[in-house]
Amino acid sequence: MDTAQSHQPTDGDFGWSLAVLLRAYHSSVSALGEFPHGPRGYMTLAAVVSGDHPSQLALAGHLSIDRTVMTYLIDDLVKAGLVERRVDTADRRQRKIVATEDGLRSFKDLARRVREAEDKVLGVLDPAERDTFRSLLYRVACDVRHIEPATDPCDVAEDELHERPARGR
Repeated sequence: MDTAQSHQPTDGDFGWSLAVLLRAYHSSVSALGEFPHGPRGYMTLAAVVSGDHPSQLALAGHLSIDRTVMTYLIDDLVKAGLVERRVDTADRRQRKIVATEDGLRSFKDLARRVREAEDKVLGVLDPAERDTFRSLLYRVACDVRHIEPATDPCDVAEDELHERPARGR
């Protein structure tokens, strides 16, 4: 039996497909460059820009990031001038994380570059299929994220990228 043939994934090998897609995505999102905390920092800024989370703790819960890690992450985004902590007028004990003008500009530029990188990874699909794929993926992710809420999605991605050797290399 040909050993190369025996190790080929089947069309339905979901785990292999996700791992390959994740590796390709991770390597193509070099658009983040020196952004504080890389993809995790970008994901946080995106949630700040697009969401209305009443506190840093709520933001951490939304992103499934440990609250102590979130503190350091927000500290670094504040130092970079991308976000700031503001007293929540509804509850003065809470600090709401809001994007600064520089943060909004940075986000718009990074979001465009990330989208271009995603389009390259998904290049085999036409634009309508990409939109459908993104929509379905988002729907599944929103459903399953509650299964293991204590797990940071970025940690899972990093573990997957570093623990499995790339196939075909």
